[in-house]
Amino acid sequence: MYRVKLPALLCAAIVTLPGAATADHRATIAAAAEAVEADVITWRRDIHQNPELGNREFRTAKLVAAHLEGLGLEVETGVAHTGVVGVLRGAKPGPVVALRADMDALPVKELVDVPFASKAMGEYNGQEVPVMHACGHDNHVAILMGVAKILADHRDELPGTVKFIFQPAEEGPPEGEEGGAKMMVAEGVLSKEPKPEAIFGLHVGPLPPGTLNYRAEGAMAAADGLKIVVEGEQSHGSTPWLGVDPITAAAQIIAALQTIPSRQLDITQAPAVVTIGSIHGGVRGNIIPQQVEMVGTIRTLDPVMREDFLKRIVKTAETVAEASGAKATVTIDPYAPVTYNDPDLTRAMVPTLTWAAGSANKVNEVKPITGAEDFSYFQEEIPGFYFFLGVNKEGVGPYEAASNHSPYFFANEDTLIVGVRAMAGLAWDYLSGQADGE
Repeated sequence: MYRVKLPALLCAAIVTLPGAATADHRATIAAAAEAVEADVITWRRDIHQNPELGNREFRTAKLVAAHLEGLGLEVETGVAHTGVVGVLRGAKPGPVVALRADMDALPVKELVDVPFASKAMGEYNGQEVPVMHACGHDNHVAILMGVAKILADHRDELPGTVKFIFQPAEEGPPEGEEGGAKMMVAEGVLSKEPKPEAIFGLHVGPLPPGTLNYRAEGAMAAADGLKIVVEGEQSHGSTPWLGVDPITAAAQIIAALQTIPSRQLDITQAPAVVTIGSIHGGVRGNIIPQQVEMVGTIRTLDPVMREDFLKRIVKTAETVAEASGAKATVTIDPYAPVTYNDPDLTRAMVPTLTWAAGSANKVNEVKPITGAEDFSYFQEEIPGFYFFLGVNKEGVGPYEAASNHSPYFFANEDTLIVGVRAMAGLAWDYLSGQADGE
């Protein structure tokens, strides 16, 4: 997989420049973050109560655009359907950096007992569904709105330019539509002037409050959608020998797929997962159906292993079906490549996380995650750094709370200020070339 590397001269500058200015602007950020904290929480509650699905973030985009325009930024709307891009030009010369937040919610019914719980409904692939910010993107938007205010209020001191990217459809666009980071890249969000040379993003999760987790290189998995249609021959359930049973063939395919990562791939190199999450076939217990459809997901953390894995999935499904007299048609739909944190950029920016968290004990390098993020499309174009903010209640340990995508997913709003400090600090430290200058 092709990787863009952080420019060597800039990397050297980050490591070697003195830190007096760093201390000054970090104090500015810290004070400004406290001042904007109440607004961030208000924005977050408003967005949470009014969630919108991918490519339909009309209200959220309008809120964001109005906020950025009010700060005096150059604003472009309608990017990749509903995306918003704002450009803040600092008064001092310097490089260009991008900050990204995703805006879309999920087709989930909220079960969290908060006064601003979502009661919204939306349309998802032709069905009316409840809608909730079950992945925490409301927090991401509110945090970046706060960062925009801090940096805009101090543009006279800012050495360079910040491009704010508010992205739609991170969870995937509706069927038959394009969207998300891939579409924003195709429309030139990184190649149009001003062109950013690095990008930062965060994700909230069920981690101890205020902690910041990261990983150099492969942080999150590549994700590919999987669809297998098994064609048999319909017959009466009492005489299966008169037909070809696609349900039996499908069951054998599911079992055989699990032997690929466990027996055919070198998983000491990197994790790999294949999951079938949906299976449909038949209408009656005494009729063997003509067809079974299975839908699932494939997760990998190594690009060479991914290609091998996909080939083996196709061959396994087709061969197992053929052995039963059936036919399997396999469709693989790529969602996103590996979320790859440029190692030079990561090392340079970790001190910023330590400052933002307030303690080195709250910053952790962690194992890779088999979840996926289309932030990876930005990272294929320019060096990127993606990290995680813990939003559990006090006293709740890692992954003890409800996970992202759960109807019970909860964010402790007291932690959002850490995210504001982190994102604002990363941008300013990078622009100053002094991320490691303390």
